[in-house]
Amino acid sequence: MSTPKIHVDSLNVRFVNGKKVMHAVRDVSFSLGQEKLAIVGESGSGKSTVGRSLLKLHPASAQITAKAMQFGDVDLLGAGERAMQKIRGQRISMIMQDPKYSLNPVVKVGEQIAEAYLAHHKASRSEARERVLLMLEKVHIRDPKRVYNLYPHEVSGGMGQRIMIAMMVITNPEVIIADEPTSALDVSVRQQVLSVLEELVVEQQMGLIFVSHDLNLVRNYCDRVLVMYAGRVVESLAACDLQYAEHPYTRGLLAALPSMDNRRARLPVLQRDPLWLTC
Repeated sequence: MSTPKIHVDSLNVRFVNGKKVMHAVRDVSFSLGQEKLAIVGESGSGKSTVGRSLLKLHPASAQITAKAMQFGDVDLLGAGERAMQKIRGQRISMIMQDPKYSLNPVVKVGEQIAEAYLAHHKASRSEARERVLLMLEKVHIRDPKRVYNLYPHEVSGGMGQRIMIAMMVITNPEVIIADEPTSALDVSVRQQVLSVLEELVVEQQMGLIFVSHDLNLVRNYCDRVLVMYAGRVVESLAACDLQYAEHPYTRGLLAALPSMDNRRARLPVLQRDPLWLTC
């Protein structure tokens, strides 16, 4: 792998509430190059927390520590708020869960994308509009001029996802963090959205962190997989090698997946070992 876009070594995230401390992420380490890296696991495993930590999007009660959290030449751990404002959206973009609902309901979608562009580029309103129309075409939206003037409630779920992708990518970021961006979509629309992301990763030489709980999806879509359990990375392997996973947690997740080829009367229940929390 060439020089990584992001390098994380021993990331820990704790949330403090009075005297209570919740250790949400424990000693997570990984590097990201020009690739599609999946972070998978059950709800509450710490997947989204890792992604938000890279952009320092946690509340003030969060304590983020690491041996290293490097983005190119930037030390993310030591970067102040002013430095992070230049990185968020411009160099690292994040697509939140159910992204359509992140749109402002009373502002036309085209104007919202234009605002994202103007926040990081010196350009006129007309130049921003042309840039938005080109980006809407790039994410395979038909009749971009019509869609530009729609409000969020007037677009479908799949179109809303693509609009949010356009907003996140219009600034030409080096890295995209996609937090379950297709979880609410049907299979056909999901494939369209994934294809759009794939094209952008290749064309713009980006790195993609794809947060998901869908092992079948990441097996066929991503390059590498980090498997998280209770805030820890318990296994890291190539996506195409998921069937050869060694950790019992990963094998348990795979065994619980339904299969059209191997019908079972009952899916197995994942048996958790307390030792997974300490090793």
